[in-house]
Amino acid sequence: MWIAGIDECPGGWVGVLLRLTESRIVDVRIEWNTSVNAFIYHPFHLQTVAIDIPIGLLLTPQRGGRECDRRARRLLRRRASSIFTPPSRTLLHAMTYAEVRKAGMSRQAFGLMAKIREVDAVMTPALQRRVHEAHPELAFVSLAGAPMRYNKKTQQGQTERIAVLQGLGIWPFSELIVVTQRYRPQFSRQDVGNDDLIDAWALAWTAFRIQTGHASRLPSRPSWDQNGLRMEIWF
Repeated sequence: MWIAGIDECPGGWVGVLLRLTESRIVDVRIEWNTSVNAFIYHPFHLQTVAIDIPIGLLLTPQRGGRECDRRARRLLRRRASSIFTPPSRTLLHAMTYAEVRKAGMSRQAFGLMAKIREVDAVMTPALQRRVHEAHPELAFVSLAGAPMRYNKKTQQGQTERIAVLQGLGIWPFSELIVVTQRYRPQFSRQDVGNDDLIDAWALAWTAFRIQTGHASRLPSRPSWDQNGLRMEIWF
């Protein structure tokens, strides 16, 4: 069985794929693709996917976004800004920032609109049984017991996050740097940043926790959007 953590990146999507045998990780691959469907409908038939992109959208804008977004910000404290407010369905197809600015959407969120539309176009309640919205900063809170100290774009932040993942003491996380370097030549730094790779590793850990029944979600009792999708974030 294969599972994966998938992160959006400048060139598309990057994933850390883990193969499990009786809840034990026995193989790992890192892949990059321009289409999210390449992962959702992967030849390995990924059993569990944790992806850092909003799934399930409010019909109209609400201050602070969905309940899961608000709860995640409270948990992340100094890293709360990493949780942006997703577009509502009424704004999902806006093409200019001027169209969404009055609704309180950040430029960060607007910059991800195409990726959000890409996932929303394929997502169904049935597919959501194995494709789960997740967030790497929540994974790091769960692992470290506190929000990360440094921004993930900085060298300090990346070193901090790698140390947390290696601290699991579980292969392949314990050899994260060696494994990542093996695959790094397959995609450019313009397409996939180092922070994207680290986030994908954290999301793979969340996928492992979901698959083995140890993950948490915000909120514990989610609501559904008009398309029947649960609005929740796993970690």
